[in-house]
Amino acid sequence: MTATATDRQLRGFTGAGYDKGRGLLTQVAWFVVLNVLFMKWWCPPRLRPALLRLFGARVGERVLIRHRVRVQWPWKLTVGDDVWVGEDSWLINLEPIIIGHDVCVSQGAVLCTGSHQRRSPTFEFDNAPIRLEPGSWVAARAMVLRGVTVGADAVVGAGVVAHRDVPPGAVHTTGGAV
Repeated sequence: MTATATDRQLRGFTGAGYDKGRGLLTQVAWFVVLNVLFMKWWCPPRLRPALLRLFGARVGERVLIRHRVRVQWPWKLTVGDDVWVGEDSWLINLEPIIIGHDVCVSQGAVLCTGSHQRRSPTFEFDNAPIRLEPGSWVAARAMVLRGVTVGADAVVGAGVVAHRDVPPGAVHTTGGAV
């Protein structure tokens, strides 16, 4: 049966199948660090990987994370060596995000592992991990959605939404793959 807007009953939402991965105290501690220190312009960019590691992220060497970057759950994040994450990026990692080495996530990009089952009357979660293979680039204000792998040396162009896998070496633009 397909749910319609009139069938939607959001108060019945259970969140079944979604595990935040850490207890409430760790979640609260991360949100305090995220909002009081990590995202601030005065926090040295090279300190941010250490803060992520403190909360369980696996972060490689020479990783540069600019200010105003938001990370939902550091313990569900893996970042390779020589990665850049531009300001205003948002890593909504309800499920794992794996970023290979030499990857650039440009300004304002969004990596979102979360979604919902649109036909579920209670709009239950439909989450899946994201993988950015080595050498890939998610350009400014691009979005990578749940379950997508961006192949090695592939590009998700500025302002593009990647809703399915991007093959290695492909360039996905607003006009499609080139």
